[in-house]
Amino acid sequence: MTYAHPARNVRPERHPLAVVAHRGASEDAPEHTLAAYRKALEDGADGLECDVRLTADGHLVCVHDRRVNRTSNGRGAVSALELADLAALDFGSWKGKAADAEAPDLDPAAPDHERTSVLTLERLLELVADSGRQVELAIETKHPTRWAGQVEERLLGLLDRFGLAAPPADKGPRVRVMSFSARSLQRVQAAAPAIPTVYLMQFISPRYRDGRLPAGVHIAGPSIRIVRNHPEFVARLQRAGNQVHVWTVNEAEDVELCARLGVDAVITNRPKAVLTQLGRR
Repeated sequence: MTYAHPARNVRPERHPLAVVAHRGASEDAPEHTLAAYRKALEDGADGLECDVRLTADGHLVCVHDRRVNRTSNGRGAVSALELADLAALDFGSWKGKAADAEAPDLDPAAPDHERTSVLTLERLLELVADSGRQVELAIETKHPTRWAGQVEERLLGLLDRFGLAAPPADKGPRVRVMSFSARSLQRVQAAAPAIPTVYLMQFISPRYRDGRLPAGVHIAGPSIRIVRNHPEFVARLQRAGNQVHVWTVNEAEDVELCARLGVDAVITNRPKAVLTQLGRR
């Protein structure tokens, strides 16, 4: 499917629909690699999304699955491996050369390690800091994990080092923490109340059917399946005073639906294509 035509009925409000790169430009480059995030920045993404897990020796790495089997040539749980173990693995070759052929604008001179090495959150934060423009970060904490609250503790410590845990009032937050775990979000709110939190949803819980969210959370993160099946839920969430960030929005008709409903952000594997569809490239 192509994105040759702009979406119809794109909402006319002052703030455009934000386009957030899901695990980087993960259709074009291996997910969660430095190459995928560089590509997303080049494409003009408003924000970058990543998942974080804690290694056995206390490093936060950008890996979605509990185990490394799917996205590397290794095996085992991230939480049971040290950073040096992960650094020895290839996290990019599974994507294959066919994907490179479909993304000819990937920099052929980029070092191979940017497509194959495990990415630490610290390195991603450095990339954003050096990007030369305002880029938002949406960081998802993955639970359950054997490290429990240590994930949030390490995350907030790292954000504090980069000046992101308590942003100046005149600039607003550049990072938000997302999770399917309300307990994880509570930990973040207690320790760093200036950081916005996003409650991710795979289905609509009866408790939140009226548009409310867990205490202190003001951004909903429903799946695109929820939005397709219950489009009225977006308005319900917004009437309750919440923003709506939808994942994972890759198809043209889903982008159009989100724009028409007035959602605040879409998280997509295809930031360049979505920005083109929205008339922003």
